[in-house]
Amino acid sequence: MFSRLLMSTSEQNQQTPTPAEIPFTNPQAMVRYVTDTGKILPRKYTGLSAKHQRSVTRTLKQSRNMLLAQ
Repeated sequence: MFSRLLMSTSEQNQQTPTPAEIPFTNPQAMVRYVTDTGKILPRKYTGLSAKHQRSVTRTLKQSRNMLLAQ
């Protein structure tokens, strides 16, 4: 709670991009959705909605097919 009070208003207004907004050409942005071995994390661990999880899965698979994310 106190950390929220200490943040400036500009930090509070910044939101992380939704999974649909993350381009598949940026594998660094997808690190939070995969394990160290490259497996896609399930919704239970990512906390995403079903719609966003499908989007993440599609994006990761597309990235893998283009050999961007290993």
